Amino acid sequence: MIRTEALESLPVRTAVPALRRALDDRGVAVLCAPPGTGKTTLVPLVLAGLTGRGPVRRVVVAEPRRIAARAAARRMAWLLGEQPGGRIGFTVRGERVVGPETVVEVVTTGVLLQRLQRDQELAGVDTVIIDECHERHLDADTVAAFLLDVREAIRPDLRLVAASATTDAEGWARLLGDAPVIEAEGVSYPVEVVWAPPARPVRPPHGMRVDPALLTHVAATVRRALAERAGDVLCFLPGVGEISRVAGQLAGVDAEVLQVHGRAPAAVQDAVLAGSSEGRRVVLATSVAESSLTVPGVRVVVDSGLAREPRTDHARGLSALSTVRASRAAGRQRAGRAGREAPGAVYRCWDQAEDGRLARFPSPEIKVADLAAFALQAACWGDPGASSLALLDPPPAGAMGAAREVLDAIGAVDGDGRVTERGVRMSRLGLHPRLARALLDGAREVGARRAAEVVALLSEEPPREYGDDLAAALRTARRGQDGYAARWKQEVRRLSSSLGSGAGSGDRRGGGSDDAAVGTVAALAFPERVARTRGDGAFLMASGTGAEPGAGSRLRGAPWLAVAVADRPSHAASARVRLAAVIDEPTALLAAGHLRVRGEEVRWVDGEVVARAVDRLGAVELAVRPLKQPDPGLVRGALVEGLRREGLGLLRWTRDSEQLRLRLAFLHRVLGSPWPDVSDGALLAETGAWLEPELSRARRRYDLGRIDAGQALRRLLPWATGEGARLDELAPERIEVPSGSRVRVEYGGEQPVLAVKLQELFGLGETPRVAGVPVLVHLLSPAGRPAAVTADLASFWQEGYRAVRAELRGRYPKHPWPEDPATVQATRFTSARLKRQGS
Repeated sequence: MIRTEALESLPVRTAVPALRRALDDRGVAVLCAPPGTGKTTLVPLVLAGLTGRGPVRRVVVAEPRRIAARAAARRMAWLLGEQPGGRIGFTVRGERVVGPETVVEVVTTGVLLQRLQRDQELAGVDTVIIDECHERHLDADTVAAFLLDVREAIRPDLRLVAASATTDAEGWARLLGDAPVIEAEGVSYPVEVVWAPPARPVRPPHGMRVDPALLTHVAATVRRALAERAGDVLCFLPGVGEISRVAGQLAGVDAEVLQVHGRAPAAVQDAVLAGSSEGRRVVLATSVAESSLTVPGVRVVVDSGLAREPRTDHARGLSALSTVRASRAAGRQRAGRAGREAPGAVYRCWDQAEDGRLARFPSPEIKVADLAAFALQAACWGDPGASSLALLDPPPAGAMGAAREVLDAIGAVDGDGRVTERGVRMSRLGLHPRLARALLDGAREVGARRAAEVVALLSEEPPREYGDDLAAALRTARRGQDGYAARWKQEVRRLSSSLGSGAGSGDRRGGGSDDAAVGTVAALAFPERVARTRGDGAFLMASGTGAEPGAGSRLRGAPWLAVAVADRPSHAASARVRLAAVIDEPTALLAAGHLRVRGEEVRWVDGEVVARAVDRLGAVELAVRPLKQPDPGLVRGALVEGLRREGLGLLRWTRDSEQLRLRLAFLHRVLGSPWPDVSDGALLAETGAWLEPELSRARRRYDLGRIDAGQALRRLLPWATGEGARLDELAPERIEVPSGSRVRVEYGGEQPVLAVKLQELFGLGETPRVAGVPVLVHLLSPAGRPAAVTADLASFWQEGYRAVRAELRGRYPKHPWPEDPATVQATRFTSARLKRQGS
């Protein structure tokens, strides 16, 4: 029996007529409706014709999370007075509850991607709703792009709705071809904001780590909220571990404490969503409760201000979820949960001054995540570069390049980026491409069952209490009775089934040893993370990143590791190993053989040329021997690298050669070509033009120090045009002044500088010039101390000389200080000596 009263109470019903008209007219629409309005439950029922109006049509609803897909299907079935599997069904990875009468099917976006790859036409489906599109999950963006391709090419009749819990829908409307935006008003009540920062500063989150002091403060804030407010409390935390720790600190509170996250048992999820008629509840939840789930009875929200987002460090080969500050948009969503049924309050565990500095919206996953799975989907779709896909944000070129390297290494694509048969099979396993490779190749090495067991462990990281040893975690999962073990066993069954009966029943490695099997499969999944010991518990991964298991871990004594999970703690020199398996060198070579390189290496190391024959696995050196006769070209390259690292000071520079470089730099700056650029960058880029043949004859650092830099620089002078012969004319090393002295010109500044005693310039009316540029004259006292600076001698004699004469005549009475310096002879000598010479 349809629950008509519940259906009619959903606020989104007022937007349904406009949504129907938009779909009838355009076939696409964007629906903006706040959480709790019924966009996820009423709209699919109406569009499917299950509320008594219109023909029955098949509708597929795509949710970003399994927990949301199950919850939406259960809620819609309840509204129809049914159980899931009738007219309402759902499909998530490893679980399918549908029947012959199913009209509305709720799926995860990942499941819909798989379905589109197998059946682009989506035969029999009338409407697809992409729910929670504002969250910008990568799978949702990809599904939308594929569906727009389908509409344009083969199914113009396929109707598409992008449903968002926020009003920021302009981008989606443009993407869907200026689709109509339909807005539904939610029933919301005022929410009081209480700023509740910790009394003392806490360390910012890094990687998966959250300062325990912040979690203690969050638990204390929950207790405060229970004391100060009525109703249930919904507390947002970044992940399962933080939820568990806060739950432990809430022991003894006068309320039922429930934990809601993607790993929570279905019974717990149902209990949270059903509400409670007796007693108060504290619901500790991840961001899944921001918009995907509606928790009844909530009057208070406690917000930790943290969230988890995928992050990838391509340089170090590490990718994982990372704890970040939640955006302001997420903060508004979370706060709104307190005002859905009545006036409420939100306790924000940060200072009000910080709020304005938070990001406006969460980062789109396509900008920050590992794109290997996306790149494989795009290749299977026939667009390896994803260049023609309609995406809100294009994939970053660097991340796509890294993804293509991974796919090429595992045989998922060919040299042109086109998907191989093996790549198609990988894409259909519902795994990251790395894990798909480990499953397929691991089945051949250790048997299908054990490969499936290990890959299931890697696809969902085991709880912390399972430890950091992957082999031990496997044994714990086998005998475990907890929620993780139940999910693991279900995934093992799914993966074993996907491999089929003939997919590797043998055991090539390990003689039946679990440890060997686990290490083999983990190494196949993450070949660039095979790591060899460096002693004292430190390891070097093939990617070049250092790694170190925790203190007391048995992994610290292993010769080799296959690192499955690692992160980089703040200010740490090495990655922290969170999950790894012990392996041996043959296993490392099996998994990472494509990274093995043998050859001569001649490098600049610690200030000297080092020549070696090296057998390496990525950054890990397997064997090394010195080279007595290294390739001269490699030696030259190492010497150039030394010059780049330590500078051109490795050459022999005299005062004259340094002055020559400054003169050339001046001419290049003033006159340009053909005078050469002699900056460090230019000289290092053109070593062959000025350092040969001496550079090719050099073999070590000492030889560089014997190269006369000045002689080498003269090779760069523009002799071919004849200008080289004018060097001394255009930028003379010295200028002869009226006294007869030849005074050095300094070219190191913006203007050439001529530092000369004032008496030696008597009678000189115009400032000397070099290459047309007036020199900056530093006029010195008879003792050589600065007296005045001018670039205009004529003006100085008329205006500045009197003041200098008045100041210095008494201090230096033996030297001439005429009233009119233009009429007397310039001299280097005292007045007395000048008279003697005159007589």
